[in-house]
Amino acid sequence: MQRLLSLLALGLAATGPALAQEIAVTNGRVITNTDQGVIENGTVLIRDGVVVAVGGDVAIPEGARTVDAEGGWITPGIFAPFTQLGLIEVALEDSANDASASETGFSVAIDVSDAFNPRNSYIASNRIEGLTRFAVFPSTGEELFAGQGALGNTSGRNDSLFEFGSFVFADLSQSGAATAGGSREAAWLFLEAAFDDARAYPGRYSGGSEGNVLSRLDAAALVDVTRGRVPLVMSVDRASDILRAIRFAEEHAPVRLIIQGGAEAWMVASELAEADIPVLIDPVRNLPFSFDSLGSTLEAPARLDAAGVTVAYTTETADGYFNARLLPQHAGNAVAHGVPWDDAFRAITLTPAEVYGVGDQYGALAPGYVADVVVWDGDPLEVMSAPTHVFIDGQETEMESRQTRLAERYRDIEDTTPFGYRH
Repeated sequence: MQRLLSLLALGLAATGPALAQEIAVTNGRVITNTDQGVIENGTVLIRDGVVVAVGGDVAIPEGARTVDAEGGWITPGIFAPFTQLGLIEVALEDSANDASASETGFSVAIDVSDAFNPRNSYIASNRIEGLTRFAVFPSTGEELFAGQGALGNTSGRNDSLFEFGSFVFADLSQSGAATAGGSREAAWLFLEAAFDDARAYPGRYSGGSEGNVLSRLDAAALVDVTRGRVPLVMSVDRASDILRAIRFAEEHAPVRLIIQGGAEAWMVASELAEADIPVLIDPVRNLPFSFDSLGSTLEAPARLDAAGVTVAYTTETADGYFNARLLPQHAGNAVAHGVPWDDAFRAITLTPAEVYGVGDQYGALAPGYVADVVVWDGDPLEVMSAPTHVFIDGQETEMESRQTRLAERYRDIEDTTPFGYRH
């Protein structure tokens, strides 16, 4: 028996390398997002879903599959930090929209992963534009807290959500004030009371007692936020509200705060940098949607960047819940208004991953990183450039979506076959 086990082990060891999937993406301008910088005519070697080598003289193993970038660009996949992909199929149809729960009494405990659909048609249309990772956000209903978000990839696989309960989303903007009772002071009082409930959980809820503002389930879901284990993403635009948010974070350390929206964040950039609070902002937001965002400007990303604020870009102004595929163009707009190219590209790849605590796995091309790799036919921040290959977890994905299939179907106008019978 001992000899049989030994022979079996040797056999498995011998077949191991043969079973390993190796892919070499070659002949491209590699954007690493690391100290290696940009590698002209470089190669990215992938083995079993992980990047194992990046450089200009990478040895390609015998039997490895080779993908020729044909002089294009090889980059990490795009990471969208603010979407509702997988939650909404038709925004105005309630049965196809699971982004918010406006008629429930729950808030923090609501978890988007319970409604996420990996086969949502928007996911494929974003994937073929280079998006590989994204954060899924709930929308607020009748409560200040919207619920818990998650992180996913655009593979369409059943296991495409790779982190659950990744953050809690709350609205402290003008709309949040309305939800909390009609004023900002009421909203901040609600938030203070909610944190008090979470810190007193479970003792405050013993013997059938209730909290000040949160139910038992909501208080339990907020505990990790109060302890700094899970970030609180706070939607605020007005500079004075952002300053209040900074003070809240200081008073409730070790809470980890992320600002979403941030139309006037540039006005308090030095304070945000000192507090080390990241901002999720849309680079093309230049018109005020409300009195909260009168200071909106296309130069906001450059001013935040110059002040040392950690900035990740969103597509909030372009149906951003679905069109995260436009992130490269929005980043290109930031470059046009003063942001260095490297910083703008980082703001849609590595920085979002770092904001959510997964920057050691996603957003860069370096040994040990998950092989989310995109090959582009040109500069990814140029509006006319497009991906030619998209790899997620080292697996090449289909470059088609419902939209491309429809376009192909109706392109042949000479076909007289009835539409219902065409393939």
